[in-house]
Amino acid sequence: MTDRPPSARAMPVPAGRLARMGRLGSLTAGVAGNMAVNGIAQIGQGQRPSMRDLLLTPRNVERVADQLARMRGAAMKIGQLMSMDTGDVLPPELTEILRRLRDDAHFMPPAQLKRVLGANWPKGWLGAFDRFDVRPVAAASIGQVHRARLRDGRDLAIKVQYPGVAKSIDSDVANVGVLLRMSGLMPKGFDLAPYLEEARKQLHDETDYAREGAQLSRFGELLSEAPQFVVPALHADWTTPNILAMTYVSAIPIEEAADAPHSVRNRIATHLIELTLNELFCFGLMQTDPNFANYLYDPATQQIVLLDFGATRPLDPVIVARYRHLMRAGLAGDREALEQSAVEIGIIGAQTEDRHRNQLIAMIQESFGALTDSPRYDFADPSLSRRMQAQGMALAEDGYVPPPLPIDVLLVQRKLGGVFLLAARLGAQVDVADILERYTA
Repeated sequence: MTDRPPSARAMPVPAGRLARMGRLGSLTAGVAGNMAVNGIAQIGQGQRPSMRDLLLTPRNVERVADQLARMRGAAMKIGQLMSMDTGDVLPPELTEILRRLRDDAHFMPPAQLKRVLGANWPKGWLGAFDRFDVRPVAAASIGQVHRARLRDGRDLAIKVQYPGVAKSIDSDVANVGVLLRMSGLMPKGFDLAPYLEEARKQLHDETDYAREGAQLSRFGELLSEAPQFVVPALHADWTTPNILAMTYVSAIPIEEAADAPHSVRNRIATHLIELTLNELFCFGLMQTDPNFANYLYDPATQQIVLLDFGATRPLDPVIVARYRHLMRAGLAGDREALEQSAVEIGIIGAQTEDRHRNQLIAMIQESFGALTDSPRYDFADPSLSRRMQAQGMALAEDGYVPPPLPIDVLLVQRKLGGVFLLAARLGAQVDVADILERYTA
């Protein structure tokens, strides 16, 4: 848990449902207005305006990113849940708008923070603390984290939920859905509704901090004999549905380990890949949010600190078994078994055309081939990810519409993609094939 950058600003969170709906409505109208003005101007110049180009003007990008960052909550979280850079569905242009939100983490002013704490803790709560840092050490879409020390000596990280976030989830998701559909950037024929519904359900889970506290404790138990990881301890006496109290752990953002020696970076990436496969194949329970901010690193102890278990969910054993079959087939180079597994998982649907089916199987085979062709896969080499992205865009341009995926598959893909990206950020080299062999045997 680290100090916030000096660029972060105190900004009240709009708590009322009507206020939030008004802001999103104003945002949608403002973007549409800009698009109309620019479109008319282009027509007047004899040009045929493109919906994509009209949306992605610097002014519209700035408007969307700034307004969603101010609102926080589901309006901010929805883009992170569906970010294409972790293997999901949004085009890169729209993802770029939403990715900016991760760096625009404003926080509540002290007066608003005091009201939230007073509404959740007993009267006179401040007397139990030796110190309570008003400026947060971290701020995200649903809440912000403060460091505090109790008079009994406990050093705590206090995660405080933004007011009104939980009650506004349904309307926020619906309004962001309108914005996404209006953009014209969704693949033709793609059904956004099931993804928005699952995002809505997940967000309701994530705003229940008592539930997250239980998952925090559960992971602490699961990893109690894994000294390479640190899971902060839950402090139930200061935890409520809107406030999560846990042990404060001093560490650095895990991306900063990119400057460490190769052996350190390789070890970190190996541990994270093994953790993900443990979650998938051993625990049947996965923390499905691979945001880099959820991982810290302690150079002194060489331990990885795990944070934020709000998006933790049990996995369907049937889906887990299908992933095991898929990975076995990929490692063995068995095309027939690989195609069968892809169909069972849902990557290939009943309506998928033969040419698209063949291209998808070829892409999966190429991915496994890259992992098995050499003793260590070099995550610093971007060639595979670039080829996959280019082939994916070619599929989309050829009319391929992704089939609706079970939510467990969508979230597992998101987690696997996120760990891949983090290993790439670290520039690690890992014998991935050997790890997969061990976990799928």
